[in-house]
Amino acid sequence: MAVLPIRIMGDPVLHSPASPVAEVTDEIRTLVADMFETMDAAPGVGLAAPQVGVGLRIYTYTYQDDDGAPWRGVIINPELWMTPPVPGDPDEDDESEGCLSFPGERFPLRRSDRVIVTGTDLEGEAVRIQVDGWRARIMQHEFDHLDGILYVDRLGDNDWKTAQKIAKKRGWNRPGASWMPGVDDLDA
Repeated sequence: MAVLPIRIMGDPVLHSPASPVAEVTDEIRTLVADMFETMDAAPGVGLAAPQVGVGLRIYTYTYQDDDGAPWRGVIINPELWMTPPVPGDPDEDDESEGCLSFPGERFPLRRSDRVIVTGTDLEGEAVRIQVDGWRARIMQHEFDHLDGILYVDRLGDNDWKTAQKIAKKRGWNRPGASWMPGVDDLDA
């Protein structure tokens, strides 16, 4: 297993729809193992293959609830269904999220509170996940990556403008920008 560099906003792979995985091969299994290693090293609660430069429809996730119960897995070729988000502005304390591909920043974003995700695991077995709360947020965030959408693309006008200024100041929004978990000192 290896920790992989994480692409930063502006890299074309992050802004393009990912391709379906045709077959789970040893290369895919190695990629997923590396994605878990990278996600844990970052640290993050999710990581999509495009974030490590691979344009395939795969993401990993991990989360511990308030009781310390672990929740961890991988989904290949996911499909997402969600209830509509509650109308209104997001709560800055309860609905702020960050992204390993826009490291060091958090912005409030309204998301659906409940989702169902289907797909397959590394053995080709069907996966069906029905979650709410932060787990639903993680699923939506990672699924967006597979469609070439970063969470900053979904922000309201003022926060979106702030995100653009941050990206410009840090030299992001260009191909090839990345950071290495465990090496680069970025607060993701």
